[in-house]
Amino acid sequence: MAVGLMPGTCSAVWAQDAGQSSAKPQAMAKDADPDWEVATVRPSDPNDTAGQHFRPSGRHELMLDTTVEEFLLLGYSLQKSQIAGLPDWAKTQKWDVDGVTTIEGQPNWPQLQVLVRKILAQRFGLKFHHEQRKLAVYALMVGKGGEKMTPNTSDPTGMLNQQNDGRNGRDIEKLKNTSMQELAEILQFRVGRPVIDRTGLKGRWDFNLQWTTDEAQLAAPNAPPGIFTAIQEQIGLKLQPVKAPADVLVVDKVERPGAN
Repeated sequence: MAVGLMPGTCSAVWAQDAGQSSAKPQAMAKDADPDWEVATVRPSDPNDTAGQHFRPSGRHELMLDTTVEEFLLLGYSLQKSQIAGLPDWAKTQKWDVDGVTTIEGQPNWPQLQVLVRKILAQRFGLKFHHEQRKLAVYALMVGKGGEKMTPNTSDPTGMLNQQNDGRNGRDIEKLKNTSMQELAEILQFRVGRPVIDRTGLKGRWDFNLQWTTDEAQLAAPNAPPGIFTAIQEQIGLKLQPVKAPADVLVVDKVERPGAN
């Protein structure tokens, strides 16, 4: 499935509804700004072992077994170090969102992020402000040999097309029409800290990345390298650990949702 900015190593799983056919669902218009026509928010069933997952099915959206902190991480493309002022309950209590959107079609990942942000504001009363704080981050930079990516010329104003296949201790990212800022956002979910773009590269790019996620498999025959080596060898970039100002979302107010 082609998606955008999907955090592949987050615990969230973005799945097609089990009741749907295998036919590709109709996509929501690229420029659409979806909202909730109606949505219920309830505490998750503690006996449900399915785990956190998002399941878009046309206008019907399910977001299950998710804490407020996890909604913030996903909705705003953040790491935990970039969230401050969150009460303890918002880090532990899990919630189910079941709703219908105002616009036909299955949302792409950025549109699903919009819906997450709106449910946080509308039902959890989220209010926040941004601050710049010095954090441990990775700077995404061009390596000594220069970038090894193909400039995208077919769709310069279009959206990111991301296909992710992660299994058996390996991860494959097929990225088309990708800006370096988008790549930085994708990589931060793989490396566990914020990533800032210092490549200086403009425009949009096509490339593939393949790496081994399970260190125990690195010595296996034909195993791809770890992610840091893969970035250097396969696309000519590098991740440099630095301390740098990064955006922090400071929560001013958040509350448990009232009755539906």
